[in-house]
Amino acid sequence: MSELLIPLLALLGLFVLALLGFLTLVLRRALLSRELGAFDCSLRHETIRQRSGWTHGVARYEDDRLDWFRVFTVRWRPAESLSRRRLAILDSRKPEPADSYSVLPGWVVVRCAYGAVIVELAMSEGAYNGLAAWLESAPPGQHLTISS
Repeated sequence: MSELLIPLLALLGLFVLALLGFLTLVLRRALLSRELGAFDCSLRHETIRQRSGWTHGVARYEDDRLDWFRVFTVRWRPAESLSRRRLAILDSRKPEPADSYSVLPGWVVVRCAYGAVIVELAMSEGAYNGLAAWLESAPPGQHLTISS
């Protein structure tokens, strides 16, 4: 009987840890999404040689930057913080067939220049309109480029 008890307790402990991890992710996402100016947004980087894969996340507007948080992590700090001054929308497009596995239906892919780096953001049409308006409403004196 005691031989069986130890593996069962170990399995129960692993199950409880997995459940706590899942609940932490769900609670973190709910708290991030609840804040004003937050929206679902996938992100990937593009270099001359390759594109990284899409990473799901939540973006949130701050006064002078766009903070982007990964969905599947417990960190409370943003994984990316894009300064409003350096961010410029190059174009937007419908997702390519290769993107369909990680970009939700009805979303648009927004190609942005961030300094010398190209960043692609996938978001809903409404979120794209909000991003363009946020960039256009930059305080006077900030350089702004939006091409479509």
